[in-house]
Amino acid sequence: MFDPVIAPSGTLLGLLQRGRGDGTLHALTAPRAEALAALDHCVLHDPRHDWQVENRSLYYARLYLDLGGDLDAVEAHLFAPEDVLDTDESRTGLALAVLGHLASYGRRDALELLRRYAASGTNWAWALDELALRDDDAGLRALAEPVLARFPADPQGEAELAAAVRDAFEPRPWRLWADDPRPAVAARVRVAQEAGCFDRWQRQLRPPGPRPGWSVRAVLDWAQQGLERGSALHVPAARCLAAVAGPEDRPELLRAARDGADGARCAALRHLADTDDPAALDLIEEAAVTGPAVVAEAAVDAFERMRGAAAVERARRWAGRPDALGAAAGRVLACRGDRRDRGPVLAALREAVRSEGPDAPTLWTLVDGAGRLGIDCAAPVLRHVYRETASSHLRGRSARALAATDPSFPAGFAVECLWDCEESTRELAARHAETGDARVVERLRRLAADPAEEAEVQTAVRSRFGPDTPAV
Repeated sequence: MFDPVIAPSGTLLGLLQRGRGDGTLHALTAPRAEALAALDHCVLHDPRHDWQVENRSLYYARLYLDLGGDLDAVEAHLFAPEDVLDTDESRTGLALAVLGHLASYGRRDALELLRRYAASGTNWAWALDELALRDDDAGLRALAEPVLARFPADPQGEAELAAAVRDAFEPRPWRLWADDPRPAVAARVRVAQEAGCFDRWQRQLRPPGPRPGWSVRAVLDWAQQGLERGSALHVPAARCLAAVAGPEDRPELLRAARDGADGARCAALRHLADTDDPAALDLIEEAAVTGPAVVAEAAVDAFERMRGAAAVERARRWAGRPDALGAAAGRVLACRGDRRDRGPVLAALREAVRSEGPDAPTLWTLVDGAGRLGIDCAAPVLRHVYRETASSHLRGRSARALAATDPSFPAGFAVECLWDCEESTRELAARHAETGDARVVERLRRLAADPAEEAEVQTAVRSRFGPDTPAV
């Protein structure tokens, strides 16, 4: 899947793509046709950088309900000729998830679209999973024959059917079909279930892939062989070293970490860092400055995993360096530093935003650190990240940091966050949003009554309405 093109944050489309609460609030006041066009664009062109982690489906489904939008564009997208040519589930996954939420809200047209797509669409397994949570038994039984017809009655088809049953995210349809009164349906599904169970058992008995011998030298050689094949194995190799290496092996590991082959060097550095070896920090600095790129990257990663006081002290020395070690030092202080480290963490946060932009991966740790350390003067940078990032998870982290550093958060961004696409951000807002704004009280009550809302959010809402809290 190509990286999505995200519109500017000041536009309606940009707000909806980011899943911001302001997107919903602006859409409800914009011309209806414009709002629905932007909403359709988001659903049909998934805006998430990591579609397997970030949430958007409930956010978009609620907006369809609020706008009274039809599903013509979604239907055309699902049943377009591209559905046969582009089999990547990311093309239709968001649309199907939105339909699932709409079906749970009682939208019959969404339920019918899911049934049609499960019977004839390429990404039928996703649609079937959505129906497994929302459809009744009669609706699911009607799909048994169309779904089974996808698998020819030959050895290859039966093997593919067994794999589909084994890997199904929601087993309810298959269990229902295994008890189907139609003998042909029930018998075939039961055979597939048995074959899938047997296949899973075989895979557990014979795990794939090579395994190292049980000695330090064998593990180091295995890590090097993996790198030569193009597969970085230094992380699992370090775990193996934790099991096989003893005090007598330390000289060999130090030699490997200093001047061994690249794969072995990465594994040795990782192991020495994980065990807080006294020589690890010096070896990491040497590898990060003079080693090849793959070794330097592994050395920096190993340093960030270190938890001891020596690593924090070394991070204070390295903070501000204009290289990867300096950036890593800022992240270490953000995670494990104390109040005296506010300055270096703030400097690292500002530098990351200035040089890499509001979506830099390093910001996740630095934003958390700004909140943990209570760096009040970081609030302007955190507001910028909140507004501009395309990651709804990073925006949620920025909101948590603002709650700890920005006195204006309860009356500002917290209100918007009640409509955010991420449930953790809505939960934060439910605990912090000031109720002087009439929209807040109405929204809290709606979240409390919404059966699709997450339990954590509703618990936070109820805490605002509890007998020992001020009335809202």
